[in-house]
Order: sequence, then C-alpha cells, then structure tokens
Amino acid sequence: MPKHYDLLIFDWDGTLMDSAGVIVDSIQRACEDIGLAAPGDRASRQIIGLGLVQALQTLLPDLPAEDYPRLVERYRHHYLGRDNDIPLFEGVADSISRLHASGFQLAVATGKSRLGLERALASSGLGEWFSATRCADQTHSKPHPAMVLELIEELDADPDRTLVIGDTSHDLLMASNAGVASLGVTYGAHELDDLRPHAPLALMDSFAEVDAWLNANA
Repeated sequence: MPKHYDLLIFDWDGTLMDSAGVIVDSIQRACEDIGLAAPGDRASRQIIGLGLVQALQTLLPDLPAEDYPRLVERYRHHYLGRDNDIPLFEGVADSISRLHASGFQLAVATGKSRLGLERALASSGLGEWFSATRCADQTHSKPHPAMVLELIEELDADPDRTLVIGDTSHDLLMASNAGVASLGVTYGAHELDDLRPHAPLALMDSFAEVDAWLNANA
C-alpha cells in the first residue's frame, strides 16, 4: 500500500512520554515555593505544550515580570529531579523504531527546551530514530507554525505529505497554521473537547490506537 505521508512530526510531552502529571505537579510546587496559591490541575494542563516562559506567563498573567525567573528556576528544580524516571507511553519505543524502519522520516516539535529534550531523548533511548527536532527555545513557541515549517525545510519534505501528532490544542493549531494534517491524542494533557475544534484527521485514546492508525493510513 502506498504511503500517504513521508514526515511524521511528534509532540513529546503527553504524546510520546507520560509526563503531563509531573509537569502539573512541578508547576504547582513552583508556585507554592514563591508564595503563590497552586493553580488547579486543568489550568496547569492547558498550558502544557507552550514554551516554559510563555506557559507560565499564560497561566499567571498578573505575576510581576521580575518574579518569572524565580518561578522558572523552581519549576526546573522540581521537574529535573524526576525527569529521568518519567516513562514513555506503552508501545512507543517499538512503534517509533518500526516507523523508522518502514521508511518514514520522524521528527519532534516540542515546548521543551533543547537541553530538556536532549535529556529525554537520551533517557528514553529514542534519539537515534529522529531525523530532526525543534524546541521552544530555538524558534517560535506553539501554536506558531515555525517548528513545523522549519522541520519541513530541513528535511526537504512536502507539506502535503507531513503529519503532526500531538495531545494539545497548541499542537493541532500549530499544524493548522502550517497547513499540514494532524492527529490528536486524548490520553495526554488536553481533553477531547479541547482537541475536536481543530479538526484533526482522527482522535486516539491510546498510543496503541495511534500505532494502528499510522499502520493503516499513513
């Protein structure tokens, strides 16, 4: 069966790695560290996928500008103390290696920092399968289309044969802004009702469903 897509661009947190809960907890602990009330789980999940500074500014728009560096430092303190223990979702490692072996170009577009993604790629063992990656501290944060457009240019890919897979509205809106197709996953940070308005090709409730869809349709 001929392939419909050549380039698959995956989000990281909440799509490949089961990290949303740790991110939420780290945000809440960081807020408490600087004397703020911890934001609720849903509000904290809504900003996952954005670059860290943009995420915290979105979550806490009234915080004085001089307090953000301290908040960022406390977030990193809590998150980095646990990031080596965060697992991939079940089936991710096998699926990614199979997709690579099948001839797909694989890439990552993430709100993580470059340092954070390199740590995650090393700890997960997935680094060898991805041809290119983009992080929020290298270019515009989601939902700006820059990450997707830069990856397409770097890998000499066709936008019509590019697919973005992500768990947040930021991922799906980034794909739409870049003029490429998307798949949404409901097992990560954002809920079904957050994803549906952005018209992904399909919505998946597990990575096993993502794998099956890609095998049948990509």
